Amino acid sequence: MAIMITDECINCGACEPECPNTAIYEGGVEWTWGGGTSLESVELDDGTVIQGEEEQEPLSDEFYYIVSNKCTECMGFHEEPQCAAVCPVDCCVPDPDHEESEDELLGKQAWMHKQ
Repeated sequence: MAIMITDECINCGACEPECPNTAIYEGGVEWTWGGGTSLESVELDDGTVIQGEEEQEPLSDEFYYIVSNKCTECMGFHEEPQCAAVCPVDCCVPDPDHEESEDELLGKQAWMHKQ
């Protein structure tokens, strides 16, 4: 299950530097697949290929947000999601719309961080 940031976010920014996948972005900031990963390009489900550094539309204009397809709950890096560990208002919570098993999260981590 990916982590999400709720609208209780106070925009403190404590979570962003803690993410090993660079899956957390400030509201209104465009994101990339390549940022914080080794991905040079990504093929989407519809067959579209996106270059790793191609900027994507922000998922929120108001609050920090997490790109669920880049979130691994810190699997392969830490024992718990670091964003949730440092959040002063506990707004980094499991995202029920993006449930994944531990094996799926570790597989995603390996895919994003190919050696």
